[in-house]
Amino acid sequence: MNGAADQSKPRSITVLIVDHDLAFARTAQEHLREFQGRTFQVLWKETVESALVEVQQNPGIDIIMTESALPGTTGLEFCLQLHQLGVRVPIVFLSSTRNIKVAVEAMKLGVEDFLVKEDLTEFLLARTILAVLERVERREQMKFLERRMLIAQKRAEAIKELVVTVCHEFNNPLAAIKISMDLLHRQPLGKDAKEHLKKFDVHFQKIEKEIKRLRDINFERFTVNDAEAVARRTPGSGGEPSGAAGTDH
Repeated sequence: MNGAADQSKPRSITVLIVDHDLAFARTAQEHLREFQGRTFQVLWKETVESALVEVQQNPGIDIIMTESALPGTTGLEFCLQLHQLGVRVPIVFLSSTRNIKVAVEAMKLGVEDFLVKEDLTEFLLARTILAVLERVERREQMKFLERRMLIAQKRAEAIKELVVTVCHEFNNPLAAIKISMDLLHRQPLGKDAKEHLKKFDVHFQKIEKEIKRLRDINFERFTVNDAEAVARRTPGSGGEPSGAAGTDH
């Protein structure tokens, strides 16, 4: 029973804090004990160099929280280095001052949020982390759906092109057959020949009807149905963090 409960419990969220302020790191760790049933594993690095090593060696990092002003560098430079390494971990900026310019520049680099340290309450840090991870997960799901929609659209276009070609290939022989049938109908035929011709007319009309149905297929409907099927198979938000930590290879 306990084993089953442990398996259903959400895994701990790994948070990397990059800040030369040990007192703040300790405070953050106190704030990130447990929130809304989620637990946190806090890693602290004092320098960008040690943080970059940790990020490259630890694929389990879910989110990075970095001070905007670091010894010998800045949080912005740190973000650029992460981008150069292909790291796709969501980032939150921490600052001791309300520097709007830095906040704007950080957002341009894809930083998810900007927090002023003195505003942090006991639950704000944890709430921000969960909100960022949920937002990133939803965004990744939307990108996945958009990719599937594009694939479905291209596949529908390819099938449509094939159908148009097939219908075109049928048109000429069907037209020739129809002319020949019209000529036969004008001829004096025996009873058996007329019966055979009548049956042939029925089958010929069925073929024409099926070709018309094929030509009139709504391929856009197939694209929408494919996207809806993908959406049903895509897990909803609010589950595990989407595993954004990692690098692009």
